[in-house]
Amino acid sequence: MLKEYSMAELLRQAGGGSIAQAVLKDQAEQDGVSRERLMEDMAKALEVMRQAAREGLTPGLRSVSGMTGGQAPQYKAWVEKDGGLGGQALGQAGAIALGVAELNACMGRIVAAPTAGACGVLPGVLLALEKQKGYTGEQLVMALFTAAGVGEVIAHRASIAGAEGGCQAEVGAAAAMAAAAAVELAGGQPQQAAAAVSMALMNLMGLVCDPVGGLVEVPCVYRNVAGAAVALTAADMALAGIAPILPADEVIDAMGRVGRMMPAGLRETGEEGCAACPSGGRFRSPSF
Repeated sequence: MLKEYSMAELLRQAGGGSIAQAVLKDQAEQDGVSRERLMEDMAKALEVMRQAAREGLTPGLRSVSGMTGGQAPQYKAWVEKDGGLGGQALGQAGAIALGVAELNACMGRIVAAPTAGACGVLPGVLLALEKQKGYTGEQLVMALFTAAGVGEVIAHRASIAGAEGGCQAEVGAAAAMAAAAAVELAGGQPQQAAAAVSMALMNLMGLVCDPVGGLVEVPCVYRNVAGAAVALTAADMALAGIAPILPADEVIDAMGRVGRMMPAGLRETGEEGCAACPSGGRFRSPSF
Protein backbone atom coordinates (compact mmCIF):
# COMPACT_ATOMS: atom_id res chain seq x y z
CA MET A 1 0.00 0.00 0.00
CA LEU A 2 1.18 3.54 -0.70
CA LYS A 3 2.40 5.18 2.50
CA GLU A 4 1.74 8.69 1.21
CA TYR A 5 0.45 10.48 -1.85
CA SER A 6 3.64 11.58 -3.57
CA MET A 7 5.59 10.98 -6.73
CA ALA A 8 8.51 10.00 -4.51
CA GLU A 9 6.42 7.20 -3.01
CA LEU A 10 5.27 6.08 -6.45
CA LEU A 11 8.90 5.89 -7.55
CA ARG A 12 9.81 3.94 -4.44
CA GLN A 13 7.00 1.47 -5.04
CA ALA A 14 7.90 1.17 -8.72
CA GLY A 15 11.44 0.11 -7.84
CA GLY A 16 12.91 -1.46 -10.94
CA GLY A 17 9.51 -1.77 -12.60
CA SER A 18 7.03 0.88 -13.70
CA ILE A 19 4.69 3.37 -12.07
CA ALA A 20 1.82 1.57 -13.81
CA GLN A 21 2.66 -1.72 -12.11
CA ALA A 22 2.96 0.00 -8.73
CA VAL A 23 -0.42 1.70 -9.14
CA LEU A 24 -2.07 -1.50 -10.34
CA LYS A 25 -0.70 -3.45 -7.37
CA ASP A 26 -1.78 -0.79 -4.87
CA GLN A 27 -5.28 -0.48 -6.34
CA ALA A 28 -5.77 -4.25 -6.34
CA GLU A 29 -4.85 -4.36 -2.64
CA GLN A 30 -7.09 -1.41 -1.77
CA ASP A 31 -10.12 -2.73 -3.66
CA GLY A 32 -9.56 -6.38 -2.89
CA VAL A 33 -9.91 -7.36 -6.54
CA SER A 34 -7.61 -9.00 -9.06
CA ARG A 35 -5.29 -7.09 -11.36
CA GLU A 36 -7.09 -8.69 -14.28
CA ARG A 37 -10.39 -7.17 -13.15
CA LEU A 38 -8.83 -3.74 -12.81
CA MET A 39 -7.29 -4.00 -16.25
CA GLU A 40 -10.66 -4.98 -17.70
CA ASP A 41 -12.24 -1.93 -16.08
CA MET A 42 -9.49 0.34 -17.41
CA ALA A 43 -9.87 -1.18 -20.86
CA LYS A 44 -13.54 -0.11 -20.74
CA ALA A 45 -12.46 3.44 -19.92
CA LEU A 46 -10.06 3.33 -22.87
CA GLU A 47 -12.90 2.24 -25.15
CA VAL A 48 -15.01 5.19 -23.97
CA MET A 49 -12.06 7.44 -24.85
CA ARG A 50 -11.87 5.89 -28.31
CA GLN A 51 -15.59 6.39 -28.88
CA ALA A 52 -15.39 9.98 -27.65
CA ALA A 53 -12.53 10.61 -30.09
CA ARG A 54 -14.57 9.19 -32.97
CA GLU A 55 -17.68 11.19 -32.08
CA GLY A 56 -15.70 14.35 -31.40
CA LEU A 57 -14.16 14.23 -34.86
CA THR A 58 -17.56 13.86 -36.55
CA PRO A 59 -18.59 16.88 -38.67
CA GLY A 60 -21.74 18.70 -37.59
CA LEU A 61 -21.19 18.58 -33.84
CA ARG A 62 -22.34 21.78 -32.16
CA SER A 63 -22.87 22.83 -28.55
CA VAL A 64 -26.15 24.34 -27.36
CA SER A 65 -24.51 27.74 -26.86
CA GLY A 66 -23.07 27.67 -30.38
CA MET A 67 -19.60 28.55 -29.13
CA THR A 68 -17.92 25.24 -29.95
CA GLY A 69 -18.27 22.05 -31.94
CA GLY A 70 -17.20 21.01 -35.42
CA GLN A 71 -13.73 22.55 -35.19
CA ALA A 72 -11.89 19.28 -34.53
CA PRO A 73 -12.64 17.86 -38.02
CA GLN A 74 -11.18 21.06 -39.50
CA TYR A 75 -8.04 20.61 -37.44
CA LYS A 76 -7.78 16.93 -38.38
CA ALA A 77 -8.15 17.71 -42.10
CA TRP A 78 -5.43 20.34 -41.93
CA VAL A 79 -3.03 18.00 -40.15
CA GLU A 80 -3.71 15.11 -42.53
CA LYS A 81 -3.15 17.35 -45.54
CA ASP A 82 0.56 17.88 -44.99
CA GLY A 83 1.31 17.06 -41.36
CA GLY A 84 0.62 20.55 -40.10
CA LEU A 85 3.44 22.64 -38.74
CA GLY A 86 4.17 20.37 -35.79
CA GLY A 87 4.04 17.00 -37.51
CA GLN A 88 1.55 14.14 -37.41
CA ALA A 89 1.87 13.05 -33.77
CA LEU A 90 1.41 16.54 -32.37
CA GLY A 91 -1.31 17.41 -34.88
CA GLN A 92 -3.29 14.23 -34.29
CA ALA A 93 -3.01 14.62 -30.53
CA GLY A 94 -4.35 18.15 -30.82
CA ALA A 95 -7.22 17.18 -33.11
CA ILE A 96 -8.31 14.33 -30.84
CA ALA A 97 -7.96 16.50 -27.72
CA LEU A 98 -10.07 19.21 -29.33
CA GLY A 99 -12.69 16.73 -30.51
CA VAL A 100 -13.12 15.07 -27.14
CA ALA A 101 -13.29 18.44 -25.38
CA GLU A 102 -15.89 19.65 -27.87
CA LEU A 103 -17.90 16.47 -27.37
CA ASN A 104 -17.93 17.21 -23.64
CA ALA A 105 -19.24 20.71 -24.37
CA CYS A 106 -21.97 19.05 -26.46
CA MET A 107 -22.92 16.80 -23.52
CA GLY A 108 -21.40 13.67 -25.05
CA ARG A 109 -19.96 10.75 -23.11
CA ILE A 110 -16.33 11.24 -22.09
CA VAL A 111 -13.89 10.05 -19.43
CA ALA A 112 -13.05 12.72 -16.86
CA ALA A 113 -9.25 12.59 -16.97
CA PRO A 114 -8.96 13.97 -14.39
CA THR A 115 -11.96 16.26 -15.01
CA ALA A 116 -14.52 16.81 -17.75
CA GLY A 117 -12.97 20.18 -18.57
CA ALA A 118 -9.61 18.51 -19.26
CA CYS A 119 -10.98 15.33 -20.80
CA GLY A 120 -9.27 15.67 -24.17
CA VAL A 121 -5.62 15.78 -23.15
CA LEU A 122 -5.01 12.17 -22.15
CA PRO A 123 -6.91 10.49 -25.01
CA GLY A 124 -5.37 12.97 -27.42
CA VAL A 125 -1.84 12.01 -26.44
CA LEU A 126 -2.35 8.27 -26.04
CA LEU A 127 -4.49 7.66 -29.14
CA ALA A 128 -2.18 9.74 -31.32
CA LEU A 129 0.85 7.80 -30.08
CA GLU A 130 -0.99 4.55 -30.67
CA LYS A 131 -1.54 5.52 -34.29
CA GLN A 132 1.96 6.86 -34.84
CA LYS A 133 3.97 4.29 -32.90
CA GLY A 134 1.79 1.19 -33.06
CA TYR A 135 1.36 0.66 -29.32
CA THR A 136 -1.06 -2.09 -28.31
CA GLY A 137 -4.30 -1.69 -26.40
CA GLU A 138 -2.76 -3.39 -23.38
CA GLN A 139 0.13 -0.92 -23.43
CA LEU A 140 -2.34 1.96 -23.49
CA VAL A 141 -4.25 0.45 -20.57
CA MET A 142 -1.05 0.30 -18.52
CA ALA A 143 -0.27 3.88 -19.52
CA LEU A 144 -3.67 4.87 -18.11
CA PHE A 145 -2.67 3.35 -14.77
CA THR A 146 0.44 5.52 -14.82
CA ALA A 147 -1.74 8.56 -15.51
CA ALA A 148 -4.15 7.55 -12.74
CA GLY A 149 -1.35 7.33 -10.20
CA VAL A 150 -0.08 10.79 -11.11
CA GLY A 151 -3.59 12.23 -11.02
CA GLU A 152 -4.20 10.78 -7.57
CA VAL A 153 -1.03 12.38 -6.24
CA ILE A 154 -1.97 15.78 -7.68
CA ALA A 155 -5.53 15.54 -6.37
CA HIS A 156 -4.33 14.85 -2.83
CA ARG A 157 -1.34 17.21 -2.73
CA ALA A 158 -2.89 20.14 -4.63
CA SER A 159 -6.17 20.09 -6.58
CA ILE A 160 -7.74 18.99 -9.85
CA ALA A 161 -10.64 21.45 -9.67
CA GLY A 162 -10.69 24.68 -11.64
CA ALA A 163 -12.92 26.29 -9.03
CA GLU A 164 -10.26 25.62 -6.43
CA GLY A 165 -6.97 25.91 -8.29
CA GLY A 166 -7.59 27.39 -11.73
CA CYS A 167 -7.12 25.64 -15.06
CA GLN A 168 -3.59 24.66 -14.01
CA ALA A 169 -5.33 22.19 -11.70
CA GLU A 170 -7.35 20.71 -14.58
CA VAL A 171 -5.49 20.96 -17.89
CA GLY A 172 -2.20 21.22 -16.00
CA ALA A 173 -2.90 18.02 -14.11
CA ALA A 174 -4.10 16.31 -17.30
CA ALA A 175 -0.90 17.32 -19.12
CA ALA A 176 1.21 15.97 -16.27
CA MET A 177 -0.72 12.70 -16.29
CA ALA A 178 -0.41 12.37 -20.06
CA ALA A 179 3.29 13.24 -20.02
CA ALA A 180 4.08 10.53 -17.48
CA ALA A 181 1.92 8.03 -19.35
CA ALA A 182 3.68 8.84 -22.63
CA VAL A 183 7.12 8.38 -21.07
CA GLU A 184 6.32 4.91 -19.73
CA LEU A 185 4.54 4.02 -22.96
CA ALA A 186 7.76 4.82 -24.81
CA GLY A 187 9.80 2.62 -22.47
CA GLY A 188 11.12 5.38 -20.23
CA GLN A 189 12.04 4.90 -16.60
CA PRO A 190 9.82 5.96 -13.67
CA GLN A 191 12.28 8.76 -12.83
CA GLN A 192 11.84 10.11 -16.35
CA ALA A 193 8.06 9.95 -15.99
CA ALA A 194 8.35 12.01 -12.79
CA ALA A 195 10.59 14.49 -14.61
CA ALA A 196 7.92 14.85 -17.31
CA VAL A 197 5.31 15.55 -14.62
CA SER A 198 7.49 18.30 -13.19
CA MET A 199 8.14 19.94 -16.56
CA ALA A 200 4.53 19.73 -17.72
CA LEU A 201 3.28 21.43 -14.56
CA MET A 202 6.03 24.07 -14.72
CA ASN A 203 4.85 24.99 -18.21
CA LEU A 204 1.22 25.41 -17.15
CA MET A 205 1.78 26.92 -13.70
CA GLY A 206 -0.59 29.79 -13.01
CA LEU A 207 -3.11 29.00 -15.77
CA VAL A 208 -6.41 30.53 -14.69
CA CYS A 209 -9.93 29.18 -15.12
CA ASP A 210 -11.95 31.81 -16.99
CA PRO A 211 -14.79 30.19 -18.97
CA VAL A 212 -16.74 32.49 -21.26
CA GLY A 213 -20.35 32.58 -20.14
CA GLY A 214 -19.48 30.25 -17.29
CA LEU A 215 -19.56 27.33 -19.75
CA VAL A 216 -16.84 24.70 -20.15
CA GLU A 217 -16.24 25.63 -23.79
CA VAL A 218 -14.01 28.65 -24.47
CA PRO A 219 -11.10 28.80 -23.79
CA CYS A 220 -11.36 25.32 -22.27
CA VAL A 221 -11.46 23.27 -25.48
CA TYR A 222 -8.41 25.04 -26.90
CA ARG A 223 -6.49 24.54 -23.69
CA ASN A 224 -6.98 20.81 -24.09
CA VAL A 225 -5.04 21.08 -27.34
CA ALA A 226 -2.30 23.09 -25.62
CA GLY A 227 -2.22 20.58 -22.77
CA ALA A 228 -1.63 17.73 -25.20
CA ALA A 229 1.24 19.64 -26.79
CA VAL A 230 2.80 20.39 -23.41
CA ALA A 231 2.48 16.73 -22.43
CA LEU A 232 4.24 15.50 -25.56
CA THR A 233 7.08 18.00 -25.33
CA ALA A 234 7.56 17.35 -21.62
CA ALA A 235 7.70 13.61 -22.33
CA ASP A 236 10.22 14.16 -25.12
CA MET A 237 12.44 16.28 -22.87
CA ALA A 238 12.33 13.65 -20.14
CA LEU A 239 13.08 10.83 -22.60
CA ALA A 240 16.00 12.89 -23.92
CA GLY A 241 17.49 12.72 -20.44
CA ILE A 242 16.67 16.24 -19.30
CA ALA A 243 16.18 16.26 -15.53
CA PRO A 244 14.55 19.35 -14.01
CA ILE A 245 16.11 20.60 -10.79
CA LEU A 246 12.69 20.71 -9.13
CA PRO A 247 11.21 17.36 -8.01
CA ALA A 248 7.68 16.70 -9.18
CA ASP A 249 6.26 16.78 -5.64
CA GLU A 250 7.66 20.27 -5.06
CA VAL A 251 6.14 21.53 -8.31
CA ILE A 252 2.79 19.92 -7.47
CA ASP A 253 2.85 21.61 -4.06
CA ALA A 254 3.74 24.92 -5.69
CA MET A 255 0.82 24.55 -8.07
CA GLY A 256 -1.46 24.02 -5.09
CA ARG A 257 -0.18 27.18 -3.41
CA VAL A 258 -0.56 29.23 -6.60
CA GLY A 259 -4.14 28.01 -6.94
CA ARG A 260 -4.99 29.14 -3.43
CA MET A 261 -3.49 32.55 -4.17
CA MET A 262 -5.66 33.14 -7.23
CA PRO A 263 -8.49 35.66 -6.81
CA ALA A 264 -11.99 34.21 -7.03
CA GLY A 265 -12.56 35.92 -10.37
CA LEU A 266 -9.96 33.66 -11.96
CA ARG A 267 -11.29 30.40 -10.57
CA GLU A 268 -14.21 29.24 -12.70
CA THR A 269 -16.54 32.09 -11.77
CA GLY A 270 -16.68 33.43 -15.32
CA GLU A 271 -15.83 36.93 -14.09
CA GLU A 272 -12.34 37.71 -15.38
CA GLY A 273 -9.71 36.77 -17.94
CA CYS A 274 -11.20 35.49 -21.21
CA ALA A 275 -14.62 35.49 -19.57
CA ALA A 276 -14.49 39.28 -19.38
CA CYS A 277 -13.68 39.81 -23.06
CA PRO A 278 -16.40 41.98 -24.69
CA SER A 279 -16.90 39.55 -27.59
CA GLY A 280 -18.01 36.85 -25.16
CA GLY A 281 -20.65 39.03 -23.57
CA ARG A 282 -23.54 37.58 -25.58
CA PHE A 283 -22.86 34.17 -24.02
CA ARG A 284 -22.92 35.47 -20.47
CA SER A 285 -25.60 34.01 -18.24
CA PRO A 286 -27.80 36.46 -16.30
CA SER A 287 -26.69 34.68 -13.14
CA PHE A 288 -23.14 36.05 -13.51
